[in-house]
Amino acid sequence: MGLRIERGRVVRAVFPPQEVAQVKAIACELPKAHGVALSRFSRSEIHRFVVEQAISQASASTIGRWLAQDAIRPWQHRSWIFPRDPDFLERAGPVLDLYAGRWEGKLLEPGDCVISADAKPSIQARRRIHETAPPAPRRAQRVEHEYERMGALTYLDAWDVRRGGVIGRSEPKGGIAAFDRLVWQVMTKEPHASARRVFWIVDNGSDHRGKASVKRLQGRWPTLILVHLPVHASWLNQVEIYHSIIQRKLLAPNDFHTTAQLAHALNDFEHRYNEIAEPFDWTFTRQDLADLLARLDQRDHESSPLAAAA
Repeated sequence: MGLRIERGRVVRAVFPPQEVAQVKAIACELPKAHGVALSRFSRSEIHRFVVEQAISQASASTIGRWLAQDAIRPWQHRSWIFPRDPDFLERAGPVLDLYAGRWEGKLLEPGDCVISADAKPSIQARRRIHETAPPAPRRAQRVEHEYERMGALTYLDAWDVRRGGVIGRSEPKGGIAAFDRLVWQVMTKEPHASARRVFWIVDNGSDHRGKASVKRLQGRWPTLILVHLPVHASWLNQVEIYHSIIQRKLLAPNDFHTTAQLAHALNDFEHRYNEIAEPFDWTFTRQDLADLLARLDQRDHESSPLAAAA
């Protein structure tokens, strides 16, 4: 047993270190290695397995405490996009410099603008089969699981890195024409219209990819400077933070009867958010990225077959 009562107080049972280590080892392995048809162990499933295998009689809460106390937790996982551009630092570095208020080694001027732009594509309008039930005493809001798809739209937006705030627009679909309309919307509005330089940070989407997009946009807008992120660097694009805010605060749960209603809601949320918008507190620097890439390179070197053979 994990607990016992001793003169009115709870005393934790002491388990042998070998037993604790064996439970942790099971947590570090895939369940299929033990013939269990699971993709991963939950705390309760580890508890059930070790009891069935006569490995430990510790409670599920005790096992959870053992695992939580470890500094390294290989039983947990997260999605990861590995930088694959060999010039990742060289291409991402100027973007991080812009976030820090510098360009080509010099401080930005007060009137310079920095825009982080992207699109949130294929946002569906989902009309719920039954009306959403409001919260009630001891009952959360109830949102019908089934829905009818009422179409989708693309939301294109530009986040003002230095001042905070967003300019966005809804389009039936993305593409060069839709992105160019967003650029026009931003570049004809103050303070961008009179700025000496307006830096646009973008990814490698087809609507603003490569040298052709630089020629197209900078030829049309002489003060615009297009800055491309490397591949797999959306986590360095500040506008993605605003996209996550939209997802949490507006689109979950999704209950819109038409795409027009959805577009109206996106526009209303944009205006509401801009009333309180401030620049994001971005602290990740070029040096931080260089250190991260060095650690990844070192890890790859240590895990390579050649390093193991040496």
